[in-house]
Amino acid sequence: MNYSIGFQEQKAMKCVICKHSETRSGTTTVTLEREGMTLVFKRVPAQVCENCGEAYLDESTTAHLLATAQEAARAGVQVDVREYVAA
Repeated sequence: MNYSIGFQEQKAMKCVICKHSETRSGTTTVTLEREGMTLVFKRVPAQVCENCGEAYLDESTTAHLLATAQEAARAGVQVDVREYVAA
């Protein structure tokens, strides 16, 4: 699943992948891998296509996930599954 950023938060948009449906507010699971580390974030807020399930994250959510991954990498985490907690 691809994750895109840059849309206005909580605003429906036409899916750029399937082009058949609009997105709706929901949640998704995001997996980040970097230099041998794997982080899985569950229940991440996103706009989700009603047709194909493609998820789009807003900029603040993406920034929060990346900052959390950076902290985990510094702490030496190799594999972790976390519940998303808003900043």
